[in-house]
Amino acid sequence: MPDIRESDPPLLKIANWLDERQIVCCGALLLVLQIAIFLFLIAGTHGWIVPLERATTTDFASFYAAGRLADAGTPALAYDQAAHYAMEQAVTAPGIEYQFFNYPPVYLILCAGLAQLPYLVAFILFIATTLAFYLAVARRILAGHSVTVFVVLLSFPMVFWTMGLGQNAFLTAALFGLATLLLDRRPIVAGLLFGLLCYKPHFGLLVPVALAAGGYWRSFAAAALGAAALVLASLLLFGWETWHAFFATASASHAVYESGRILFTGFVNPFGAMRLTGGPVAVAYAVQGAASLAAAGIVFLAWRHRLSLAVRAAVLASATLVAAPVAIFYDLMLGTIAVCWLARDEAHPISAGEKIFFAAMTLLLLDVRHLGESWHLPVAATASLGLFAIVAARALRELAQEHPDWSWRAKRSAV
Repeated sequence: MPDIRESDPPLLKIANWLDERQIVCCGALLLVLQIAIFLFLIAGTHGWIVPLERATTTDFASFYAAGRLADAGTPALAYDQAAHYAMEQAVTAPGIEYQFFNYPPVYLILCAGLAQLPYLVAFILFIATTLAFYLAVARRILAGHSVTVFVVLLSFPMVFWTMGLGQNAFLTAALFGLATLLLDRRPIVAGLLFGLLCYKPHFGLLVPVALAAGGYWRSFAAAALGAAALVLASLLLFGWETWHAFFATASASHAVYESGRILFTGFVNPFGAMRLTGGPVAVAYAVQGAASLAAAGIVFLAWRHRLSLAVRAAVLASATLVAAPVAIFYDLMLGTIAVCWLARDEAHPISAGEKIFFAAMTLLLLDVRHLGESWHLPVAATASLGLFAIVAARALRELAQEHPDWSWRAKRSAV
């Protein structure tokens, strides 16, 4: 039974009550609720409840349309908005909202393969396999926990957002998690897995910092070679003109993110939080730059001083969400990898305060878009920044314990 005292404050009582058994029970209730909501939304978006004025779409339509253009021998048109939009409508329905395709041509390799299948089959296959990959990796990180951990993992709201949108967040989180898991035992394989993240290059922004600081030079070289091999493969398959089209699109993409055409409610980084709350573009960039430097600094310290793998991996995953120039709410799946690593660290169990934060964020993320659009509350950014703060604090505590001469207090007393 949880250790609950009458004198404890209410929030502390709740946190102490949330032992592993209660977390699984709450996760099961949340999972059932979300499944019901998810099925209702599927029915609604397909016009099975009331007729729709406009057909709905998914992010996967963008991937599939790009793949169809590549299969047709015109991969560069994936970066031509008019041609890409026409293909999105051809594979789904006329009049849908346009979904941007801002991925480098290495991602077209996967998209082209999926586009060989019928749309619905490709969608289900992509989501099912990447979700299974993610769950398998998370389960390996959480070695020692019972299989009921799957209930908790599946109850996280971003699981259903990722499934509904057909996004690649499961794949990103799984690659990141497996790479960190294998880093000490199979450094070359880990490096190759990091290299595969080049389809989302901004999520690899801090990987070189971590690997170089930790002296993982074989992993560093493997990551570089893996990414280079994918780039070369895309050049051979799709030609330089496709890369040229991508660079042209990428150079203009900042205007899309600055303008809010992709809603600021979905951003998980400081830039999005500043823009959502009315901050000017210049100030948002300045805050984002400062946060990215702080994230890089914590990553460098954690990896340079070879803290426990659980802390280093959690630092890298959580810092990536803060430092990435573009990260949307479904990318918080990467945050669950950080939480899994924290839960693995049996020497330092998740504290009562951390439990309260994770529980509160899970509930708020259920309605992340409405809270952002109606109340201008940066829930997604609060989740990522709060997670990073928790992980950074744990890293600094471990650093002070393992290297007492590093502590700022020790340095101050020596002066």
